[in-house]
Amino acid sequence: MRTLETLSGGKWLTTGDWIDVHDPADPGTAVARVPAMSAADVTRAYDHAEQGFAVWRRTSPFERSRIMTEAARLLRERVAEIAEDVTREMGKTRAEAAGETIKAADFLEYYAGVARQGYGALVHDVRPDTRTSYQREPLGVVLAITPWNDPLITPARKLAPCLAAGNAAVLKPATDTPQAALHLARALDDAGLPAGVLNVVTGRGAQISEALVSDPRIAALTFTGSNEVGESLRARVAARNVRFQGELGGKNATVVLADADLPAAAKAVAAAAFAQAGQRCTATSRVIVERPVYEEFTALLLTEAAALRLGSGLAAGTTMGPLVSARQRDSVLADIERAVAQGASVLTGGGRPAGEELSHGCYVSPTVLGAVTRDMDIWHQEVFGPVVALLPVDSFEQAVTAVNDSAFGLAAAVFTRSLSAAHRFADEAECGQIAVNTTTSGWDVHQPFGGFRDSGSPFKEQGEEALRFYTRVKTVAVHFGA
Repeated sequence: MRTLETLSGGKWLTTGDWIDVHDPADPGTAVARVPAMSAADVTRAYDHAEQGFAVWRRTSPFERSRIMTEAARLLRERVAEIAEDVTREMGKTRAEAAGETIKAADFLEYYAGVARQGYGALVHDVRPDTRTSYQREPLGVVLAITPWNDPLITPARKLAPCLAAGNAAVLKPATDTPQAALHLARALDDAGLPAGVLNVVTGRGAQISEALVSDPRIAALTFTGSNEVGESLRARVAARNVRFQGELGGKNATVVLADADLPAAAKAVAAAAFAQAGQRCTATSRVIVERPVYEEFTALLLTEAAALRLGSGLAAGTTMGPLVSARQRDSVLADIERAVAQGASVLTGGGRPAGEELSHGCYVSPTVLGAVTRDMDIWHQEVFGPVVALLPVDSFEQAVTAVNDSAFGLAAAVFTRSLSAAHRFADEAECGQIAVNTTTSGWDVHQPFGGFRDSGSPFKEQGEEALRFYTRVKTVAVHFGA
């Protein structure tokens, strides 16, 4: 078991208390320990961030770009080491973890380029001899709270535009998966990020939540995670006029129309539903199929599910790893049991996999549920595991109605050969991310990402849209007449 330090004020620190990090493929094994910071440690992190912001906001955007580009290079250089740590703490396969590391580097590279671009524009002024412009400025100290399912991508998705715009940050990674965030911090620190610009808080939420969220120096809070926590955070900062960005839950649907390429659709749905053991905010969890092809598509999907090989993410040949923790595993199993009690049928999976090799890990077999109705909990509530609910419908109109039958609005997809159906679906599906004949949109770092309704706040992540959250706009008029 490795002992790790955390970054605060440009120094790598330890504390007198520790949090063990466990391998979900073998929960009895602690793979690392990180400092359990106290409320006083958190306040010092904000002290450091305040000082770091004073420096970073005046740092040349070209120097910011250089540092972020170098940090991206270091992530790529260290991909094997980082991917192994991500797999050990979160459970995803080594290939998924390596892809996550490369994508984190992409975020830093993309926003390194954005940092060099213009930060405002000239606008006309009705007054003579007056030149007016507007400019974007950093907000100040940003609190970023990130989840366990994408422990490296999500911090990078937030920190890259945050730092490119000139802000300082306090980062609180998920307690289950802190190593990935510390790798990101190490790369930025090694690349020359000034002291205090990034400070990483590792600790138990119950002990540090008040100090973390209530500090008066917070200018903005960006959060990815559950609706319950997100809404609580939004309410806590609203009265202080702290800007809030939330990327919250989803109950994402895929529609398979009768004219679709069914084998391709089945492969795509299986990938969207079972990759990362279904622990992705954009994972497909509802599949709506036109009735004439329902049986054929279901058979193809069951074949895809049966081909998955469960095991440790570090083992050769593994295509689906464990869930992040026993707590998450048990929650998913309880959701399946509730669906069956309400009348759903298990077409495959439905429980923990058989065999001694997997019995001690946090595994749930890839699960497909039939006989699902729209009044069941499984249709509406996010599961965040490898579980898909199937529903037959009789028309395109019924399919869109079923897609929109949700409090969420993150991602939806349609499989069809009809250009008309594709465009109608894009117009009528009430989701922030729409895909046609593929799994999801928003994977590339320059594409705006985020959901509607209960899936998040109005502020999008990724692309140039992200800068709207991390900057404020100032208008300047200069009269130059005699």
